[in-house]
Amino acid sequence: MFDKILIANRGEIACRVIKTARKMGIKTVAIFSDADRNAVHVKMADEAVHIGPPPASQSYIVIDKVMEAIRTTGAQAVHPGYGFLSENPKFAEALKKEGVAFIGPPVGAIEAMGDKITSKKLAAEAGVSTVPGHMGLIENAEGAVKIASDIGYPVMIKASAGGGGKGMRIAWNDEEARDGFQSSKNEAANSFGDDRIFIEKFVTQPRHIEIQVLGDAHGNCIYLGERECSIQRRNQKVIEEAPSPFLDEDTRKAMGEQAVALAKAVDYTSAGTVEFIVDGERNFYFLEMNTRLQVEHPVTELITGIDLVEQMIRVAAGEKLSITQDDVKLNGWAMESRLYAEDPYRNFLPSIGRLTRYRPPQEGERDDGTIIRNDTGVSEGGEISMYYDPMIAKLCSWGEDRAAAIETMRQALDGFELEGIGHNLQFLSAVMDHDRFISGNITTAFIEEEYPEGFAGVEPDADTLRKLAAVAAVMNMIAQLRRTRISGAMTNHKRRVGKAWIVKLGEDRFDMKLKARNEGAKIKFSDGAKLKVLTQWRPGMALLTATVDGNAMRVKVEPTASGYRLRHRGATLDASIMSPRIAELDALMLRKEAADTSKQLLCPMPGLIVTINVVEGDEVQEGQALATVEAMKMENILRAERKTRVTKINAAKGDSLAVDDVIMEFE
Repeated sequence: MFDKILIANRGEIACRVIKTARKMGIKTVAIFSDADRNAVHVKMADEAVHIGPPPASQSYIVIDKVMEAIRTTGAQAVHPGYGFLSENPKFAEALKKEGVAFIGPPVGAIEAMGDKITSKKLAAEAGVSTVPGHMGLIENAEGAVKIASDIGYPVMIKASAGGGGKGMRIAWNDEEARDGFQSSKNEAANSFGDDRIFIEKFVTQPRHIEIQVLGDAHGNCIYLGERECSIQRRNQKVIEEAPSPFLDEDTRKAMGEQAVALAKAVDYTSAGTVEFIVDGERNFYFLEMNTRLQVEHPVTELITGIDLVEQMIRVAAGEKLSITQDDVKLNGWAMESRLYAEDPYRNFLPSIGRLTRYRPPQEGERDDGTIIRNDTGVSEGGEISMYYDPMIAKLCSWGEDRAAAIETMRQALDGFELEGIGHNLQFLSAVMDHDRFISGNITTAFIEEEYPEGFAGVEPDADTLRKLAAVAAVMNMIAQLRRTRISGAMTNHKRRVGKAWIVKLGEDRFDMKLKARNEGAKIKFSDGAKLKVLTQWRPGMALLTATVDGNAMRVKVEPTASGYRLRHRGATLDASIMSPRIAELDALMLRKEAADTSKQLLCPMPGLIVTINVVEGDEVQEGQALATVEAMKMENILRAERKTRVTKINAAKGDSLAVDDVIMEFE
């Protein structure tokens, strides 16, 4: 077994590998860029080596720099994580020449399966059903349009060396094929150093289901069940689960056996994933093979009890698998929610900044037997930069069945405190409560179909609104009582706090009277309804945990000038708490109108201007591409919302812009 391994990666996956290595008694080496000097993975490792500036193209994916770190530290093996160099055959070959073990598959398997064009040809030769498409190289945008038309829209434009949603576009017509081809090439070149593109038929109403395989160098290969990865946005997975709520035993077995057959055909070793697209009749088609550990591997670990990172290390050390196919048992259900640094209220655009508050729920087994796991590479006070993937953490839950896993995830999301940047916690909570998700009737179009205008938050039902109004009033009462004590009025302080209050939640108004009790209050509403709220919340706490009429409730709390901003299960509401007299005066106040930005193109995220497609004086049509902004390795094309004329351009190619900076103005 190895004494020391280097992790050629960063963030949560580097931390994940370090945890298993530490359990196995293996020392670890981290590498880091200038941006990651104080990162969690650097602090966790036994040693750390600086390898360059923040851009990955100047640090993490520079093979010579990684090799020098290996020589300097004497590492005997390298775990590449995912992304970066994990599927780069040149890196694996360089390690082989150096006599350093690659904790992954052999070079030949990476070349055969890592290239999506070659892998599809091999899959077809092996008898695996594949999606119709053009596997040859595509020279230019016009060639892409012709091929897409021949295949028939819609089509998927994909980077041959791609993964993680980078370099992928869906085109429904010639214009989208033309634009998508160029954007995919640019993203592929920036992310992988390889701009080759291929096109395949996009299967409508699809499910994305993948099979985890595990092989050794002694001819043994098994599959560890499947993962349902259909909840996606921009081809990037958001929520995964294992097993799939859609597969039956026969389909699972057939997919698993095909995945193993394909892996054996290329002498695959280590952990890998064979991805399939599955239609409504459970017909499945090979998509690609990821020759690395997947982001969503924790859900497989939770339902099988198998540490995939440990198995990868043991296989790389030459050991035989200690597990046979008959040993693999699927136990219970697991969910994974990817917590991203992105603003769902701005169409999920990337967000950067400092984590002023980061308090994940406690990990481990809970009293009811369910499990919470949080794979992360950040900590409170850390900074989310524009240079890397926007994922902050992978929050996982396990329960005896799907319903238990979902409920455990709901509670974990409720208790996850995160402030300082835009994030998708509220959206994840909304999905967990969505009837269609709960039913398991999901496809890769779920987010597009259920949130066609983007995510604007959840509208709570009447019962939830009443409960939120009640807890807001109780927090106000607790704060008022505290102020009377601090002011020195120690006697009869309860008499100094009024009993009658009005709580406004948006357009909803709740008139009520409160009677203070130990750790809470009894509340009577003007319509006769009554609630009892018990809580140990105190001013300054960002998370309220309460019992409302015997039911547990968690609410994220942020003080405002007139009350509190409340976040609960996908809803964000401003609660204004007023005495009856103040409410009368408030009704007379003029309301500020929002600024008109309809004649401006605003930068929707912090990012770099890649292109400006128009000049001052140009007349533009609705839907026409105006500019392209790159952030976190993804390109975003900004289009005209209506027919108009460009009067002024305020930005140029190469400019770095902040959120809401004005790119151009219209007449």
